[in-house]
Amino acid sequence: MNANKQIDNVCAQVKADPKLKSGYNSVGFSQGGQFLRALAQKCPDPPMMNLISVGGQHQGVYGFPRCPGDNATLCDWARKLLNLGAYVSFVQNNLVQAEYWNDPLAQDEYKKSSVFLADINNENTKNQTYKTNLQKLKNFVMIKFTEDTMVQPKDSEWFGKYEDGSTDKILSLFDTKLYKEDWLGLQAMNATGKLHFLATVGDHLQVDEQWLIKNVINVFLK
Repeated sequence: MNANKQIDNVCAQVKADPKLKSGYNSVGFSQGGQFLRALAQKCPDPPMMNLISVGGQHQGVYGFPRCPGDNATLCDWARKLLNLGAYVSFVQNNLVQAEYWNDPLAQDEYKKSSVFLADINNENTKNQTYKTNLQKLKNFVMIKFTEDTMVQPKDSEWFGKYEDGSTDKILSLFDTKLYKEDWLGLQAMNATGKLHFLATVGDHLQVDEQWLIKNVINVFLK
């Protein structure tokens, strides 16, 4: 399903849950990180208080080295669709990975055709509501896996990305236009201590439980 429709469905579920009416914390694993960020930007009521992104790809990916999951048939299908063309309309609307596929060598096509990532990152029309809603978070925590072999580039887990037109140079969040021009309010959030960049040794989602308790749960969720 298109990621935007998934987020609309989740928004409706959150609104209908009386246990969440006063606010809630969210923890997103892998692509769940950027999906929950989109939820914070699009669905501010009830309020998301703390967003913990565990290996989320906030500037997308460019590469599919290890297919997530254990279903070989689905993985083969995903690869074939990406090979067909990540920015083909059918692929964009039916393959979630294509919806955050950020090709540094085809930035014009990406911005024109991306149905999800380019939108939530305010890369075309600057949606002030997205910016306002994201800044309502108390904390936005991004966890990067230092030995990640699935996410390319792994710096995307800290909002980094390949430099436009190159796969040789990676820009940190602070060197991107998104940050310098504050498209999403991340510069303002960083200035007030709401952004947190954590790193843990390990491959994708191979997080040590005690590290997670000490650095995330005890600090942001208690």
